[in-house]
Amino acid sequence: MNAQPLRIGITGLNGRVGRLLAQEVPAAGAVLAGGTTRDGRPVEGIDCPVHADIADLARQCDVVIDFTHASTVVGHAQALAKAGTAWVLGTTGLSGADQQAVDQAATRIAVVQAANFSPGVTLVTRLARQMGAVLPGSEYDAEILEMHHRQKVDAPSGTALAIGRAVAQGRGIKLEDHIESGRDGHTGPRADGAIGFAALRGGQIVGEHSVIFTSSHEQISLTHRSFDRRVYATGAVRAAHWLRGHEAGLYDMEDVLGLSRD
Repeated sequence: MNAQPLRIGITGLNGRVGRLLAQEVPAAGAVLAGGTTRDGRPVEGIDCPVHADIADLARQCDVVIDFTHASTVVGHAQALAKAGTAWVLGTTGLSGADQQAVDQAATRIAVVQAANFSPGVTLVTRLARQMGAVLPGSEYDAEILEMHHRQKVDAPSGTALAIGRAVAQGRGIKLEDHIESGRDGHTGPRADGAIGFAALRGGQIVGEHSVIFTSSHEQISLTHRSFDRRVYATGAVRAAHWLRGHEAGLYDMEDVLGLSRD
């Protein structure tokens, strides 16, 4: 067993989740080895080296936890792969090219990628996949409802899309071919087999997600509510510890939680 504390770096150290991660890393017995900010300046109240360059951070860490922006993903993937530094990636809204960069990095380093690091959301997503497999789209309409704080700029949320992809995976289809999002005006009847999304925004709600299956005879609903962003930070730190000793590859929170593949 490696007796040395895990050295963890944090991108976006001055962000909402970044600040929480800075608290959770030492609380979990790891070393906060450094972080990045846009201007490379220290963050008040956080005592660690701050870098403007992800490559500099990568060289100081065993694992980097990354909750930033999709525009940074390709550069981060290349820098971390070159340094041989493991990666916990929670950034959402990735393009096909962004995801390809992640996949390529995972041939050289161990990566845990998740739209949401909450254990509860991980279980809801897994159940959504199982329900999609046994509740056919010809009989059960699948709808995903999410609500977030008023500052959130993307819709549907990354977590909502992950739940939708899980339903689609269970049904053996591609979400992109069956998504119905942002209905407005005279849209006509709901398409058979569609996976629908509705996004609500207001106040300072951290995150609420429901997946609803409705047939002519019954309805099944699963709902998850996050009360504190800290659940994402603790989950990400848990993923960082889990990565130690794992070979290069692309993993997710089901792997971290030790859930068998169905």
